[in-house]
Amino acid sequence: KVKGIIKKVLLHLKVDERTEISVLFTDDKFIRTLNNKYRGINKPTDVLSFSLQEGAVKSPEIESDKPLGDIIISAETAQRQADTLNHGIEKELTVLLIHGLLHLIGYDHEEDKDYKIMREKESEILKIFAL
Repeated sequence: KVKGIIKKVLLHLKVDERTEISVLFTDDKFIRTLNNKYRGINKPTDVLSFSLQEGAVKSPEIESDKPLGDIIISAETAQRQADTLNHGIEKELTVLLIHGLLHLIGYDHEEDKDYKIMREKESEILKIFAL
C-alpha cells in the first residue's frame, strides 16, 4: 500500500517512479531522538525527511538513478493525529507520506510563503487519493 501511494505521488510530481526512497515506521521514542539530534527539538514529531540529493528542487533536477532520501514516520503520533482529526489512520499516513515526499524534492515550510505553497501542493496531491 505504501509503495502504491509513493508511486502515485511521484507520478503526479513527474518524478521517475524508479527513484529510491526509504520509509521507516517507528515509535515516538525513536523519532524524538532523531528530532532532537537533527532539529534540536526534544519531542516526538509525526514525520521527518532526510533528502540525499542536495539542492533537489521540485522534480526536474532529481536524478532518478540516485536515492532520493528517507522518510521516517511515527506510527504512534500518526494514530493520535488521526484520532484527533477524526479520520482513519490510512488517511493520516497518506498525508504524512505526501508531506515527507514534498520535503525530499525540495518543498519546505519554514517561511510563511513557503508554508502556503507546500500546503497547496499537499491539498492538490491529496485530491488524487479521494480521502
